[in-house]
Amino acid sequence: MKKTNALRLLDQRKIIYETVEYEYNEENLSVKKMAGDNFFIADNVFKTLVARGDKNGVLIAVINGNQTLNLKSLAKVSGNKKIALIQVKELLNLTGYIRGGCSPIGMKKNYPVFIDQSTLEFNNIYINAGIRGILVKLNPSDLLKITDGQLVQITDID
Repeated sequence: MKKTNALRLLDQRKIIYETVEYEYNEENLSVKKMAGDNFFIADNVFKTLVARGDKNGVLIAVINGNQTLNLKSLAKVSGNKKIALIQVKELLNLTGYIRGGCSPIGMKKNYPVFIDQSTLEFNNIYINAGIRGILVKLNPSDLLKITDGQLVQITDID
């Protein structure tokens, strides 16, 4: 298996993780589709979203794949008035990752990372390993540690 920046950083920091390979559909990279195609539950799969604030620039949001990012909440916790997701064409240049393969670990720059507090509902979560087709299973506290992330409420509560 190819070592991504995310996996190399996890190794360097001696963080315990597992990798899980999965099949993906380039036409539909949603967590729901990926989980359904690979016969696993999507509840503890988290996605990485890249946004830009009007005051503090680029930032990262990690949210449950079954939930929706609340842009107003993210703006508030990040010290911005307005937040917008970046355009897909900007993703590779900003992060070093492509859509469907973006990890909050090992980006080109250390952007502020905001991790939804719903991660704490799970002993382990899955995030992208930095390439389509590989997830990383790790403890949420290890994700907070390696990203220097802030635990916040940034999804819409059902």
